[in-house]
Amino acid sequence: MLPAARKAVPGALATALVMGLAACSGGDGGSGLSGALGNQLGQIGDGSTSYTGAQPGLARPERLKPGQKPPQFVVFSWDGAGEDSTKLFSHFREVGKKHGITMTYFLSGVYLLPEAKAELYDPPRHERGRSDIGFNDIGGIKATVRELRGAWLDGNEIGTHFNGHFCGPQGGGATWTPEEWKSELAQAKSFVKKWRSNAGLPREQSLPFDYDRELIGARTPCLEGRDNFLRFAAKQGFRYDSSGISEQIWPDKKQGLWDLSLQMVPVPGRAFETLSMDYNFMINQSGTAKGAPSMHTFWGNQMRDGLIKGFNRAYKGNRAPLVIGNHFETWNGGAYMRAVEQTIGYVCVQRDVRCVSFRQLVDWLDAQDPEVLKRLRTLPVGRAPRGGWKNFLTTASSGSDKPGGGTTAGAPARAGSGAADSGPPGAANEVTGAATEARRARGARTDTTSGTDGGGPAAGRTSLVWPAAGGERAAPDRLAHDGPAAIRPVAAR
Repeated sequence: MLPAARKAVPGALATALVMGLAACSGGDGGSGLSGALGNQLGQIGDGSTSYTGAQPGLARPERLKPGQKPPQFVVFSWDGAGEDSTKLFSHFREVGKKHGITMTYFLSGVYLLPEAKAELYDPPRHERGRSDIGFNDIGGIKATVRELRGAWLDGNEIGTHFNGHFCGPQGGGATWTPEEWKSELAQAKSFVKKWRSNAGLPREQSLPFDYDRELIGARTPCLEGRDNFLRFAAKQGFRYDSSGISEQIWPDKKQGLWDLSLQMVPVPGRAFETLSMDYNFMINQSGTAKGAPSMHTFWGNQMRDGLIKGFNRAYKGNRAPLVIGNHFETWNGGAYMRAVEQTIGYVCVQRDVRCVSFRQLVDWLDAQDPEVLKRLRTLPVGRAPRGGWKNFLTTASSGSDKPGGGTTAGAPARAGSGAADSGPPGAANEVTGAATEARRARGARTDTTSGTDGGGPAAGRTSLVWPAAGGERAAPDRLAHDGPAAIRPVAAR
């Protein structure tokens, strides 16, 4: 993990500034100081946000020394990032503090917009005032702002998940032009920068950051529309995007941004892999958020063990950063929240592992020698350098440490990454439960080796989740000819 390096003075200063600025506003929502005035500390706009200086608690990235083995980065990220009655945002903030880690929270702007002001949102290709994830009430806005404030002061990152979460061919993000994406982004920023005025809460404490400075990364709803978003993202100050699907290999830049896509990870006991996100495990298991209660523990364990398998594949192999996406949801009895928390407890305490935000990861990537990163990108999924790390990162020796150059002994054959909705024509969808939602997620496939409800224990097996005694003996891997079982997270928040 990165050193905590939490200095009491900067943190206390940021907190004092936030509290002081709220008081100095006099409750009038005055204009305050603009974030455009350089590095001057102060309130911005109506006081919804403030510039309080550098974020506390972040360690300075260090460049790898010649021959040094890279650390294993793991990023836990959250789509939507609103605090509601489940109190999952505040819970996972505490989990992060317990383990001394940081995470990224992709905020949906409409979570800071009250239902009564819904008409302020003018979504692309939809009527004004519409959102597929609704809006918020005053209590929810106050709670969400409280958690965002605390999360940033703890060293976590606040990214964007945009606004209304529109997906699919009828006005979803994939149909939007670059200009429409610019409008969506501008509105997402506006709802953060004007939440006090919009919610009628002029005396609430300000958010302790200038959102124009803070916002450097995004994940588009349903992973749709990425290409048109990337056409202008770098010019808007973005440094990375996490809206794609990839394999567990070292990242490269795409249109000037680091491509930190979600990744394909194993589904223990199954013949395919799925995306490293709670929603995608759910669709492949139950096809619904309310599957059979008798399966909840199994499904949670299956996700946890799949993520741990993905982690071990990188940790013992090419050390590619592992990217994990989640939602503050209680799908299938909270099985996936338990899985994520247990994964954090297992992964983030390992030697030489750094569980960080995307911001910290891109800071580290930008600090590295480009030639070293280029060499790291030649390592296939799960494969450590054959001659050892010291030799690999100190010499210019040739070799076959390249993607597609073979697989680790005992590892299944792998296919390349694909688009989020690029399942093979006619791929069977055997997921039971809410069949309608499952059918919408093209490429959601299961096999017949895992018992009832698309994921239960098959007869004669003591365990289908890692670590299975004596190996898993899963059906032959279908990835070589079917492609990855990637699913678009249609109903994700």
